[in-house]
Amino acid sequence: MNIGDAAKASGVSAKMIRYYEETGLIPPAARTAAGYRVYGDQDVHMLRFIRRARDLGFSVEGIRELLGLWRDRDRHSADVKRLALAHVAELRQKIRELEDMATTLETLAQHCHGNDRPDCPILSELEAPTSRRVRPDIR
Repeated sequence: MNIGDAAKASGVSAKMIRYYEETGLIPPAARTAAGYRVYGDQDVHMLRFIRRARDLGFSVEGIRELLGLWRDRDRHSADVKRLALAHVAELRQKIRELEDMATTLETLAQHCHGNDRPDCPILSELEAPTSRRVRPDIR
């Protein structure tokens, strides 16, 4: 199948398939005599694996590690579990950071009169030097 067919079958855009190939995440596709990429069922299976890992928020490097473990039939499931739990910890940290950002913005919005005057605590907070910020953890 061509790259468009592989994209449809895997749920990964043709642009991303090319990117994954350029970065070495997937091996270079076989080519026709005219130079068109050709993909098989195994390629689509691997692309679906990558798509699912991306859906779970893994970085390209994390996916590279997962692919290595997936291909290694002598792997230890403990290595896969370690990688997954490390990713969970990263996700939980991001959730905390996002919650902090949302709380800060809600607080600032509560202090904004929302009228036709130019004074706005939201903009004042954004322009303030780090040392003067209401929430110094906002970067």
